Amino acid sequence: MEIRLFIVACIMYIFAILFRKNRDKIKEGRSFAWRYTIYLILILHSALYLILFVKGGGAAEPFNWPWFLAGSVGVFAYSAYSFVKNKSLKKKEQESAIKSALDWCNTVYFAGFTASIFMFFFVQAFKIPSASMQNTLLEGDHLFVNKLSYGLHVPFSHKRLFTKPIKRGDIIVFQFPAHSREQVNCGGSQYGRDFVKRVVALPGEKVQVIDSKIYINDVPAQEQPYEKFENVQRNHYAPAEVPAELAENYQTLWENHQLEEGFGLFLRDQFGPVIVPEGTYFAMGDNRDNSCDSRFWGPVPEANIKGKAWLIHWPLNRIKFVK
Repeated sequence: MEIRLFIVACIMYIFAILFRKNRDKIKEGRSFAWRYTIYLILILHSALYLILFVKGGGAAEPFNWPWFLAGSVGVFAYSAYSFVKNKSLKKKEQESAIKSALDWCNTVYFAGFTASIFMFFFVQAFKIPSASMQNTLLEGDHLFVNKLSYGLHVPFSHKRLFTKPIKRGDIIVFQFPAHSREQVNCGGSQYGRDFVKRVVALPGEKVQVIDSKIYINDVPAQEQPYEKFENVQRNHYAPAEVPAELAENYQTLWENHQLEEGFGLFLRDQFGPVIVPEGTYFAMGDNRDNSCDSRFWGPVPEANIKGKAWLIHWPLNRIKFVK
């Protein structure tokens, strides 16, 4: 997400440089209106992309192409009006028009740089896409993710400086652990999407779910007020019912995000036991019966964790710090 914002900012910076280098040619050339209009279209489209991308709330939501296309209609309409108007401009008026375009360019690329840097290192906007975290986080909540919670992320790497421990009970936002776009989990490809879940088990711990009850290292986990269960028919199976090849490779299938293929919805109520590998975490949604989480698709690598859910900022009646 932040990388794409950074790329847009770089494109805008290139526009500004080209515009400055060619400003004399644009002013003196007979095709001033055409050249100016082309630059204007590029600048306004970049600004439109930037606005819609930030408004989207993160990679958890697809880019809003219908709004982008609708905005493009407005961009082209304004550019056509500008072309007609600029055809008859005198040199002094052309200078004013070029200055206005440069101001636009500078504003947009500065905003892009600032947003990308701020969202990469400090705070990221995120929109809750489902009901898996009810009632802690509701579908449609907009929140800020504190990306400094676990240390300072080193660009273009999975390393962090000044690292801080991830604790049981933390609500984390992370990139889904998919190896490729072809990997199918939770009914489809989750490649590149951001998820939000609560850390239930830490590296090296043994995890098991029996009749919807979580056991950590063979000890029943303490019930928490944020856990939500529904009055649904529970799934039960006896060990003898599990095919031998699945039972023997249970841990491996789980680590490779393939356990869901063999067990399906049974994993909601009957899961494990597995050992959480070093450098990974076991995460679940607070809405236990309506959450596609580590029970189904495996552990969360620490490298995928972007930060800790921090503050709900929208809607207004939901503003609060996340616990």
